[in-house]
Amino acid sequence: MRLTIASGAAAFTAAFLLSPLFQGGSWFWTSLGAVLAVVAAGLLSNRLALPGWATPLVGLAATWLYLTLSFSSDKAWALLVPTKESVVELARLLGVGWEDIQRFAAPVPDTEGITLLTAGGVALIAIAVDLLAVRMRRAALAGLPLLALAMVPATILTDPISWPAFILAALGFIGLLVADGHERVGRWGRAVLVRRTRVAPGQPVAPRPGTGTADTNGLRLSGKRIGFAAIALAVLVPALLPAMEPVSFFTFGVGGSGSGRGNSISIPNPIANLKGQLELPEPREVLNYANNDDTPRYLRIYALDTFDGQQFGMTEPKGAPQNRTDNGPLPAPAGLSLETATKDVVTDIRISDQIERLSFLPLPYPAREIQVDGDWRADVDTLMVFSTREEAAGLEYEVQTSEPDVNPDLLDSLNGRQPTTDPRYLRLPPNLPPDIRALAVEVTSEARTDYEAAVMLQQFFTTDGGFTYNLRTQGHSNSALRDFLLRDRAGYCEQFAASMAVLARVVGIPSRVAIGYTGGVKIGDRWSVGTNDSHSWPELYFEGVGWLPFEPTPSGAAGQGSARVPAYSEPRPEATEEETSTPTPGATSSSSDEPSEQQARQNERQLDREAQSAPGAVPVDESMPLIGQIGIGAGVLLLVLLIPAGMRLVTRSRRVRTLGWKVSEPADDLTAAMMSSPSGRHPSVAAAWAELDDVLYDYGMARVPSETPRALARRLAEQYGFDADATAAITAIASAVERVLFARDPGVIAPMRKDLRTVRQALAATVSRGRRVRALLLPPSTLRRLRGAGERLLDGFDLLETIRLRRTAAQKGS
Repeated sequence: MRLTIASGAAAFTAAFLLSPLFQGGSWFWTSLGAVLAVVAAGLLSNRLALPGWATPLVGLAATWLYLTLSFSSDKAWALLVPTKESVVELARLLGVGWEDIQRFAAPVPDTEGITLLTAGGVALIAIAVDLLAVRMRRAALAGLPLLALAMVPATILTDPISWPAFILAALGFIGLLVADGHERVGRWGRAVLVRRTRVAPGQPVAPRPGTGTADTNGLRLSGKRIGFAAIALAVLVPALLPAMEPVSFFTFGVGGSGSGRGNSISIPNPIANLKGQLELPEPREVLNYANNDDTPRYLRIYALDTFDGQQFGMTEPKGAPQNRTDNGPLPAPAGLSLETATKDVVTDIRISDQIERLSFLPLPYPAREIQVDGDWRADVDTLMVFSTREEAAGLEYEVQTSEPDVNPDLLDSLNGRQPTTDPRYLRLPPNLPPDIRALAVEVTSEARTDYEAAVMLQQFFTTDGGFTYNLRTQGHSNSALRDFLLRDRAGYCEQFAASMAVLARVVGIPSRVAIGYTGGVKIGDRWSVGTNDSHSWPELYFEGVGWLPFEPTPSGAAGQGSARVPAYSEPRPEATEEETSTPTPGATSSSSDEPSEQQARQNERQLDREAQSAPGAVPVDESMPLIGQIGIGAGVLLLVLLIPAGMRLVTRSRRVRTLGWKVSEPADDLTAAMMSSPSGRHPSVAAAWAELDDVLYDYGMARVPSETPRALARRLAEQYGFDADATAAITAIASAVERVLFARDPGVIAPMRKDLRTVRQALAATVSRGRRVRALLLPPSTLRRLRGAGERLLDGFDLLETIRLRRTAAQKGS
């Protein structure tokens, strides 16, 4: 019975790890009911002595009845017994729940379907734990299904698992192991609880009557001590170690020092967040902005540059100290020639304070200079701006951009220039389906230039290809890409952007996928951007102008409402003969001194891109040398090690303040006189005696429990050769203690601060310097108290083991 209940408790405490995945709490109570149903089924199986293989079937039946009662009782017989209608309803809710999980990004709303899926999953884990721990007697293996619950948030969320939830789950598993050990030992006879007796060092332990002489404390408590120590180490050690590079697809390490979150950043999966925001029931404002030309602009957050055949990912951004936003202009945008005309725009952006876990700034591209508070840095290749220490929530910042002033004629004239961008922007997986490559060639077959090919690809998605906008589509794989392009042709912005970027790479145009927000809608004198404006679009590279956004997603009522096709990417009307005979080269509208300024900025701030983009390159932490990091780590470790010394200092200071009190009134509490240390109405005497006891223990001179205060004083004076002052001081302390303990009227007791200081100095002079240093830095008296607190905590768990759920036959007869 105990093991069955412990297995259910272990499954439910492990379910606490799922908390960050949900917005509400209905999943919690529903999952609790499902676990209780499984526990009830296990207890019933024990009562009926069913074979081990039958118990999981009983658990599944109990779970089915419980879920029927909770979710389809109106279609069941007597609210509980399943019927055909109730089964159909549960199946429908399961399908809805699965769709909701695919639609929303964590934390998801606890809809009825999601709650059903969660409760059913937790119940299955509880059944598996009961099977392994109770039926098969393999409690250690029961940790595997519990680990499966921990893997769900670990693989979905980038934030670390909450340490309170981890401790609770670990305690549940340890409770399961303790219950299993108790059951195994119980088969050999009745377990006898042997309680510890508090004795002073050196005093023998007298056996309690009726318990025998064997002391099984070590055997009985070793498992608990190991378990609690393992939990403590698992929580404390990672906090003390320096930050390591986490292995996660959307987790990146960056150069530079940082505090708070260290030198690594974690961001949510951009694609999952994109769709989750698009499908929120009620759009919420993310930011608002205003600019000097009052024109809406896309605000990019992430630039995804790698394609693995399933979806686009992001190379880790690198933010060196010289690329901090408060150091002046950002690195020059890739591919933008000094001869290309630019348009300067100033944008003021205000981020909502409701945004969570956003370490990248939404920016128009390409940003030239940013005025923002905090440690924000720009990635050289993509100009993404991010921080390892700050979050964007509530920020207001100003962005200056220099947009290339392009037109179709200029873009056509750039054809034939060899791109100098990184080869990864053209890289495709070798298993890309051949019919996708054939489709790209077919769509762009009439293009004379790369620019015309890009426009034809965009027109293929928006007009010619028969594509429709639909948030319900799913999938990230070669087959999903193939289905989208060749069969279904229905999807949302992420699939349109990724597909166009892939086709552009097929025909030799470097491409990447941007994720951020569209320009939003005009409200008053500012543009408002909401969660429904979350968007993804491709950026294509043309040598001379750099990266340009394109818009393949259908806009208007049938698509992304706030999406806008750039003017330069719209198909040109049929040109006249005079127009075609006069090509328009790129002109420069910038001031005469601007090229030299840009050239100086490029020479001053441009980093070695080849070195940074080399495969396997590790970002270098340039803000703080390694010796500085080691020093900080050593300092933190030293502070932790000095905790016992700090506790000892606080205790000594409190006692020393008490020693200045003068005691003259009689002790009318006779009970206090029987205690081993003075207390009650004589706090100064109690403080002096307690401090003397700690000093003796710290110096390895612990008193013998059978010694009276007078005998202790005489032994110390003779053994360590005290001088007259020290002998008089310790005699005075011993006399005061005995008078408080045994005299009806102790009389006047003078302050003992000076006497105690004299005795402490005399004791210190008799021990080695190493012993004095240890007594100062790692006082054994404080460690003894900490150890005692741990033992008392274990005693509390021991008392829980003595609780009996039912009386024995002997108890019933008494």
